[in-house]
Amino acid sequence: MAKSSSLNIRVVEGRALPAKDVSGSSDPYCLVKVDDEVVARTATVWRSLSPFWGEEYTVHLPLDFHHLAFYVLDQDTVGHDDIIGKISLSREAIAADPRGIDSWINLSRVDPDAEVQGEICLAVQMLEDVRGRCVRCHVLQARDLAPRDISGTSDPFARVFWGSQSLETSTIKKTRFPHWDEVLELREMPGPLSPLRVELWDWDMVGKNDFLGMVEFPPQVLQQNPPNGWFRLLPFPKPEEDSGGSLGALRLKVRLTEDRVLPSQCYQPLTELLVTSVLGPAEEDTAGPLALLEELTSGDCRQDLATKLVKLFLGRGLAGPFLDYLTRREVARTTDPNTLFRSNSLASKSMEQFMKLVGMRYLHEVLRPSINRVFEEKKYMELDPCKMELGRARRISFKGAPSEEHVRETSLGLLTGYLGPIVDAIVGSVGRCPPAMRLAFKRLRRRVEDCFPQAEHEDVKYLAISGFLFLRFFAPAILTPKLFDLRDQHADPQTSRSLLLLAKAVQSIGNLGQQLGQGKELWMAPLHPFLLQSISRVRDFLDQLVDVEEEEEVGVPAGALVPPSMTVREGYLLKRKEEPATLATRFAFKKRYFWLSGETLSYSKSPEWQMRSSIPVSSIRAVERVDEGAFQLPHVMQVVTKDGAETLHTTYLQCKNVNDLNQWLSALRKASAPNPDKLTACHLGAFRGGRWTCCLQAERAAAGCSRTHSAVTLGHWSDPLDPDAEAQMVYRQLLLGREQLRMKFLEDPTVGTIPEADKGKGPGAREADSPDGLARQRAAAAHLLDVLADLDRAHDEFQQREQENVALGPLRP
Repeated sequence: MAKSSSLNIRVVEGRALPAKDVSGSSDPYCLVKVDDEVVARTATVWRSLSPFWGEEYTVHLPLDFHHLAFYVLDQDTVGHDDIIGKISLSREAIAADPRGIDSWINLSRVDPDAEVQGEICLAVQMLEDVRGRCVRCHVLQARDLAPRDISGTSDPFARVFWGSQSLETSTIKKTRFPHWDEVLELREMPGPLSPLRVELWDWDMVGKNDFLGMVEFPPQVLQQNPPNGWFRLLPFPKPEEDSGGSLGALRLKVRLTEDRVLPSQCYQPLTELLVTSVLGPAEEDTAGPLALLEELTSGDCRQDLATKLVKLFLGRGLAGPFLDYLTRREVARTTDPNTLFRSNSLASKSMEQFMKLVGMRYLHEVLRPSINRVFEEKKYMELDPCKMELGRARRISFKGAPSEEHVRETSLGLLTGYLGPIVDAIVGSVGRCPPAMRLAFKRLRRRVEDCFPQAEHEDVKYLAISGFLFLRFFAPAILTPKLFDLRDQHADPQTSRSLLLLAKAVQSIGNLGQQLGQGKELWMAPLHPFLLQSISRVRDFLDQLVDVEEEEEVGVPAGALVPPSMTVREGYLLKRKEEPATLATRFAFKKRYFWLSGETLSYSKSPEWQMRSSIPVSSIRAVERVDEGAFQLPHVMQVVTKDGAETLHTTYLQCKNVNDLNQWLSALRKASAPNPDKLTACHLGAFRGGRWTCCLQAERAAAGCSRTHSAVTLGHWSDPLDPDAEAQMVYRQLLLGREQLRMKFLEDPTVGTIPEADKGKGPGAREADSPDGLARQRAAAAHLLDVLADLDRAHDEFQQREQENVALGPLRP
């Protein structure tokens, strides 16, 4: 039975941050750390004390993580960035509410004595002789200690306290991975047995020593189960100071998802029930699993569920019938065609997630050239007179101060100059649109036409498709390119405003011009002629898009959303191989263009270069960060491979920034996840000068000093399908409505059979109110409850076995 753990993190916004710059403002950004490892960095919001980020991350983690921290910093062009404050959330605090955390949280001051990390390895014995009792504390080593010196290392020593006595180990210079292997003996003084405390300190020649962390063991642990193993370092126990809001606050959304995934055969009855529901009459289904899920979920939970369901049906080759099932239900209960698919229903969210999973590469091909051009040219564009900055607009004219009319005309020319290629790319992309998307849109159009055949509803069949393709796919990608992997960084304020204007225009085209001239944005009127001219082309495009032959859908091979040979990440990196023999090339990092697929990590001098070198993904045994001190360079990672002779080789790669580093780490770890014989430990430094820079060991083949983190990855649209994990989430959601289902269909026959979501439904009469229909619903409800009960028993059995195995194992402190 596999275990899974993931954090869904959304850094929404900040407020009332203190000013750190002489201008009276700040340039804030946020670092997200899990157990002191940076997993994400938000964009910098320039000149703002109330920044809005709106950035989302999904981090897949091992089950033993301890805390999540958010650090807000002020970016400075010169010197080190200023720390504004931090928020620290323990794993227990996040897991306390299954819905997670969604609130404003005040920032706290950063206390250096509380910024501890790493682990220490100890072996403690309680001894007794003629002189009395003593404690023998074997201090072996420590790893991943906090860097306290400017060199990025520390000079650690350990201090052991027992009662009024204390002893120290030797100091090991310039390392975060010290090896002491020293035994300290402390004799007991008269009185009650005292706890044992081990503190780690960074020795400083000038000034006071810096605290690195501590562990403490109560007397009963020393007597009954003396410590022996690795222990996490903790700060000195003291209450966290509340700044009272003087440092500002962050609005955060954090949810922890932890689950045990059963073997595949346990989920087969539930999966078959889901498939049966999809292939049956949607309008009459009120007791099936999908109908129940539709009633139970809302908000972020509905979006997560939609993603899981789409992936589950994609893997079985039934994504089309699944979307068609939801479409039929949505259309059947809609009376006003103007509201069709405009809410965040399960049907809308599922189609939205389906487009992202199946059509992301198509989106990139269509939009990336135009988006890159907007970012690179950085033209000033503005149509709203309330937002025009004539001083800034001088850049576009050298003939004196421009007037509003001049800025409007120039901006209109620039906007149409960008919109033209965007519209051309979209309407000319029929052949590049994935067949699965085209087939889904064809089925969608057919259902809408059947429900609204009247002449006055002629546009509904177009709006149903364009509402998804333009309003929920193209327009959001133009507005926030980073969230769709079109750019590595968020736009600056000026470019962001240009993207907003372009997104509004594409949205108006997707609405087929129905709302032009209405509402508050009358300043968009100069663009209306261009938009109206584009609408007829969009109609033709939508007609061609659904002109596709019906064909049997096939499942996604080997659980992958992209073929193994397809590139999942590419870009420039600086490459340095394992330490060369000659001194001249010791620090040689060369710029190379890299491509990663499920089969190889290949590289060449440039994207156009024909000669490529490659590393088989199957040979990768570890992908880890490298300490800055190893090469005096930031954002370096290592790819450790094993050749046919069982020899390990290391390739060092430097990334552009921390986000680029995290994304490459995640992509490489996912690609190499199935590999056997993965390393459990490695070195975070480099072997230079006859020793490892991290732990100072002199043998190149010495065992790794730091744990590997192969389980830590970032969620991405191209992640492999995991049908068991997806079925497990569906099961958890169904449990929330189990009692509601039992009361509704089995225990209270007087309860109406029409769910709240179906009230006021339109065309498509149902037969569920008949005695036969009610009997079928009760039978379906009973069958679903039986399937859930079987899964309950399977979970209980596996949990019982797990507890028995733990009970048979050695006791741990």
